[in-house]
Amino acid sequence: MSAPSGGPALSELLHAAVTAVGGTERPGQVAMAEAVAETVGEGTHLLVQAGTGTGKSLGYLVPALAQGERVVVATATLALQRQLVERDLPRTVEALHPLLRRRPEYAMLKGRSNYLCLHRLHEGVPAEDEPGLFDPFEAAAQSAPTASGPSSKLGKDLLRLRDWADETETGDRDGLTPGVSDRAWSQVSVSSRECLGAARCPYGAECFAEAARERAKLADVIVTNHALLAIDAIEGAPVLPGHEVLIVDEAHELVSRVTNVASGELTPGGVHRAVNRAAKLVDEKAADQLLTAAEGFERVMELALPGRLTEVPEDLGYALAALRDAARGCLSALGNTRDRSVQDEDAVRKQAVASLENVHTVAERVAQGSPYDVIWYERHDRFGASLRVAPLSVSGLLREKLFQDRSVVLTSATLKLGGDFDGVGASLGLAPEGRHEQADADEDMPVWRGLDVGSPFDYRKQGILYVAQHLSPPGREGAREDMLTELTELIEAAGGRTLGLFSSMRGARAAAEELRGRLDVPVLLQGEETLGELIRRFAEDAGTCLFGTLSLWQGVDVPGVNCQLVVMDRIPFPRPDDPLMSARQKAVEEAGGNGFMAVAATHAALLMAQGAGRLIRATGDRGVVAVLDPRLAKARYGTFLRASMPDFWYTTDAGQVRRSLAAIDAAARDGADARG
Repeated sequence: MSAPSGGPALSELLHAAVTAVGGTERPGQVAMAEAVAETVGEGTHLLVQAGTGTGKSLGYLVPALAQGERVVVATATLALQRQLVERDLPRTVEALHPLLRRRPEYAMLKGRSNYLCLHRLHEGVPAEDEPGLFDPFEAAAQSAPTASGPSSKLGKDLLRLRDWADETETGDRDGLTPGVSDRAWSQVSVSSRECLGAARCPYGAECFAEAARERAKLADVIVTNHALLAIDAIEGAPVLPGHEVLIVDEAHELVSRVTNVASGELTPGGVHRAVNRAAKLVDEKAADQLLTAAEGFERVMELALPGRLTEVPEDLGYALAALRDAARGCLSALGNTRDRSVQDEDAVRKQAVASLENVHTVAERVAQGSPYDVIWYERHDRFGASLRVAPLSVSGLLREKLFQDRSVVLTSATLKLGGDFDGVGASLGLAPEGRHEQADADEDMPVWRGLDVGSPFDYRKQGILYVAQHLSPPGREGAREDMLTELTELIEAAGGRTLGLFSSMRGARAAAEELRGRLDVPVLLQGEETLGELIRRFAEDAGTCLFGTLSLWQGVDVPGVNCQLVVMDRIPFPRPDDPLMSARQKAVEEAGGNGFMAVAATHAALLMAQGAGRLIRATGDRGVVAVLDPRLAKARYGTFLRASMPDFWYTTDAGQVRRSLAAIDAAARDGADARG
């Protein structure tokens, strides 16, 4: 296939790019590149599943660059953004330059709060509910009892940020290594609503966020994240430059990220912050009304019990109406400043407006109620009660906003669940695959196709899927003794080298505490150190085990002999009392569908596919995925879940698995001895 305007063949371009990054051209990568080129050329849409090791980033970058149109690439994780901007794009652009006879420009763009704000850095945080921190750097300096510097972690972080500000060229938080706490970063960053704007800000000409936006306007390829893509689609005010091609990598995460952006939250603490921020800028009557409304809301929330609200209770409705009206009154009264001694009034005003608009918007949304929203109370030991609202579904929103006026390619190692793309397609607002005649007749239904380009790995030879069908089924009472015994024996056979994926942090903690007394190998636990440090130690220390929950199901890449056993304690169905998931399941059932399969089983299938993908990361890897939940072998939905995972050799024979693990462990030890 040739590039547009009689340019070089796509195969020639792909070969040059793969050579430049030091990779190996693979059939799946070639098939993906050809499909992306065809999709962009036709102006249609593509869902492509590309297994680990396919080289999917080049599979979409090369045909996109060859087309010569502006491209946005949205990813879910920082690791992939860095890989694209720091490795894949520089090498690919350099390799394609002599063939394309042009040098495509690329840039990374994130939300404003990801960049250091020079106004905050130099002028400080507007005084509000934390009186000692409106000049955080002065507070940090005063916290220093010795010549060595401040003693508090916050103080040290803030002084590090000041030093870093003189060195950084981008102001991007992710470029600061090691990182700082969220609390410290909040002292030197602003949201888009809090920003003064480049024209009004005294530091506008030097602004890191504005510089990033300007670079993006000039780029042929813009790398961003799912959250900014969602904001661009939902809020109506474009934050991304116009583009003809959108590529969504790690697309299995998109629905969750869009749901988060489309959700709202009110807490007593957040409402009182709005009161404090507005108090100096509005007349006394408006401020008192907001304070009274905030106190009324706080009294209601003190009695809130966790769970979904199918209807807004009368007392909550009154409290929200009062909040809505008082916030609207304050927004209208902001022109009448009460205290003329307010320092940096523009910044204080922007911060107050941002808080008041959030209170008004969420209070109005919940008070009005909508059959398309889910409302619930949450309660946290540390933060108290909160009122949450989220869309029942984002499929209609995505269908309307994501697939219009551009070609969209969505890719991941896990898009094909239960043997087809229809489940993921439905969550994105797409009609079942193959109904293109209906889609053509209905302009609202985007035309798309699904493609599975496979994996370069021979899963049936490299891995085993073991289901411990002899165990008792998991319940809600906590750790199962027979499961812990099984886990102990599997780890002993593997010589450690185990990634333990648990459906809850409580389960991970209980297993780690118990097995530390049974095993003579180290057991690391998520939360005891930073995730990056835990993964580093797990990757470097042969025989180590790492236990954890959601972040580990998707965020661990440890090729080689140090990860030869991946264990799932149970099928990761959503909790039965999860308000949003249970509401979505009920909605499917009321529409005549199978709510359990469409929501709970699909959720579990996606996580299990991701979790199982932690095992085989390179062509030489060998190992076992062990699921300690007999339902995967015995329940009717087990077939659907297994079909969503890599095609490992399947067994329920415990003895066979222990022998296989022991053999893999012995081979790893022999290899280590030979290298030593």
